Amino acid sequence: MARGGFPGGGFGGNMNNLMKQAQKMQKDMEKAQQDLENKTIEVSVGGGAINIVATGKKEIKEITIKPEVVDPDDVEMLQDLILSAVNEALRKADELANSEMSKITGGLGGLPGMF
Repeated sequence: MARGGFPGGGFGGNMNNLMKQAQKMQKDMEKAQQDLENKTIEVSVGGGAINIVATGKKEIKEITIKPEVVDPDDVEMLQDLILSAVNEALRKADELANSEMSKITGGLGGLPGMF
């Protein structure tokens, strides 16, 4: 039996190709993560009462609240609208990140914590 216990001398050139592919995928993923910082998601709730702009890296860049939504007697409604908008923006940022990364990984999935 050949070295390493694999007939034919191990992986040979295939291992080098695999390593090159892995390195390229890593570089592509790093670039995609950087690109996510420049991509934005816009979310509107309450009929446009609250608007949120977030990056693909889940950073909230802007919150716009229409003045007519601010009712000192109903602060709870405003809080609920903001919470809803932020959660929707974060969900969409996740979707964007997953979509961008799956373009690179070819839908491999199962790479938790990578983005």
